[in-house]
Order: sequence, then structure tokens, then C-alpha cells
Amino acid sequence: MNKGMTPKERLKAAFSLEAPDRTPVLGGWIACPSHIMEITGVDEKTYWENPQSVSIQAYQSLGTDGLVDVFVPTSRDTYRCVDHTTYAHSDKGMTLEEAVAEIDAMPSPEQIESNFDFESIYGEFRQSRQKMQECCGDMVWMPAEWAAGARVSWYSHFGYENFFLIIGMYPDRAQKLMEIGGAQGRCQSRLVARAVREGLHPHAVFLGEDICTQRGPMISPDFMEQYFAPQLRYGLEPLLEVGCRPVWHCDGDVRLLLDFLIDSGVQGLQGFQPECGMLLEEIVKRRTRDGEPLVIFGPLSVTTELPVCRPDEIEKKVHHAINVCKGNASLVLFTANTINPDIPLANIRAMYEAVKSS
Repeated sequence: MNKGMTPKERLKAAFSLEAPDRTPVLGGWIACPSHIMEITGVDEKTYWENPQSVSIQAYQSLGTDGLVDVFVPTSRDTYRCVDHTTYAHSDKGMTLEEAVAEIDAMPSPEQIESNFDFESIYGEFRQSRQKMQECCGDMVWMPAEWAAGARVSWYSHFGYENFFLIIGMYPDRAQKLMEIGGAQGRCQSRLVARAVREGLHPHAVFLGEDICTQRGPMISPDFMEQYFAPQLRYGLEPLLEVGCRPVWHCDGDVRLLLDFLIDSGVQGLQGFQPECGMLLEEIVKRRTRDGEPLVIFGPLSVTTELPVCRPDEIEKKVHHAINVCKGNASLVLFTANTINPDIPLANIRAMYEAVKSS
């Protein structure tokens, strides 16, 4: 084991399934400006002059290795980074007939890929990456790429009601949506893959979608395996070709989907919600389709652990996760989801400090 690794070296070791000097830790999901201000010692006025810069300083102070996002509230009177204008709705204001007609008018997957101006889009993509990496300093900027791989959750576009009616009543249109999602996802994966080759992105990428509730998948696993899995496999190919490990976001009870996700090329998982049966002790037993250990981003719960435990209990849970993963999976410490204001700052500090004493 090497001593005194840089954040980049530490993450590279973890993504290569090698032993870093200590467990790497990710940041980016603290959705509580008062916590950010207290960590950095700035006042409210200074924070709102440049919330992104102040947030980056906070993560640097905590000892973060990689940054997947920077949450900035939609307004000064809330902690939320999404609101009623950006969140998915059951009714998007279109009829089912209008939704079906829109699908019929969509370009084919082949047209989407042929019309994708890769060089032009990648130029902007690269510039954005370089700019943010400069802001992050030694921390590795590795934002979640929700659009990479393939898309299944079209409910954000059509509304929940229309989307699920299309899945159940119009399988041909549902198949077209999955194929379009695969084409779009592959285009985004190509961008990330090139960034990996050029050293602008590490050899793991955070992606995935919310398609499960606490009781299981919103769509039947049979449908997902028949229509979505082939597109996900196709969309992940550019990443796998450059040795970049796709790490899937697990929200809710994802257990019924894990087999086809891994078979499609997913090589890591992020989460998890233990109250849904997503137990780290069971997940680390799984292997990629090539027989390798999984990369784990997690597993501290933002519902049953971080809001309610004492700092010393958080430290023990971090050490437990490290011990569970040792020899079984490559752990990069992270939370299951957003760190909201109900999580004490002392527990956030305890999570970060625990990896340094492991």
C-alpha cells in the first residue's frame, strides 16, 4: 500500500481495484448552505456571492478526493437544488394522444447518432471539464453523467401517468423510447470515453436513473430486460472500451434489476437504502460480468444513519463498511443520497474523519 497518495492517485487505485493508502471519499451532495458556511467560516453574504466557489472550499477543507456535483439552492430561502419547475410531475400538461404523437415524430436512433456533432459538442464538454477541474484544485472533478449509458425514465418528459400508460398500452412506442434513450446515452458515453482517454475524467463514471421505489422497480423486470437492457449494453460500450467503470445509482429497492444491470456492463453500484433490503454485506458478494469485484460508492444512509446516529456511531459505520469491502469490493466512501439539513454537521465531519483513522 502506498502512503501519502494524492486524491487523483487514491481514486485511480480504487478504480483499478488496487489498494490506496486510505479509502477515498467523495463529496458534492451537501444540500445545506449553513453547513457549507460553517465549514468555511464565511458569512451568508460571502456565500451567495459565489456559492460554487465556497462549496468547493468546504469540500477541500473536509479532505474530499473526488467531487461529483456542487449543490446550490434555487433561492436563498430554501436548501433545495430542485423545485416545482424542475422536478418530475405526474401530469406534464399533455394528453396521452399528444404524447404518442410526439414519440411518432421523434427521429430514429440512427438519425440521432448520425446527427450528433461529436467534435463540436466535445469541444464544449472538454472546456467545461477543464474549467471545473481548475476550480477544484487537487480534488478530482468527476460529475455524475446521468445522460450516459441509456435512458429509461421518460416520465420526466411525458409525466408519470403518460409514461406508464405508454409502457403498458403502446409497447412499440415504449420500445422506440428505449432505443432513442440508448442512442442518446451512447452519444454521451462517447464524450466521457474521450475525456477518459485524454485524462480529463477518471476510470469510473457515476450514472444511472431512479426507476425503483422502496418496494421495487416501477416497471416490470421482464420489460426492462427485454427492451432496456440491450440499449444499456449498447450505451455503455464506449465506456467499457476505454476501461471506464460505470457505477450505477441505486435508489430504492434495486435488487430485482441487479442481474441485468451487471450483465449489461455496470461495474459498480452507488447507494444504498438498507431499509429497502439493499445491504452492503450482500452487494459486495456480486461480481462484474468479467468476474471482478464491484466498485462501491457509499454506503452511508441519509435516512437511517447520518441523521440519527451519534458521531462516534458514524465513525464505527464507516470502519464497518471499509472492513466489509476489504477483499470483496473497491470502496469509495460516499452517501446514499443528498445530505439535507436534518443531518448534523458533526456527523458529516465524523464521516470524513473516519477514513483517515481507518
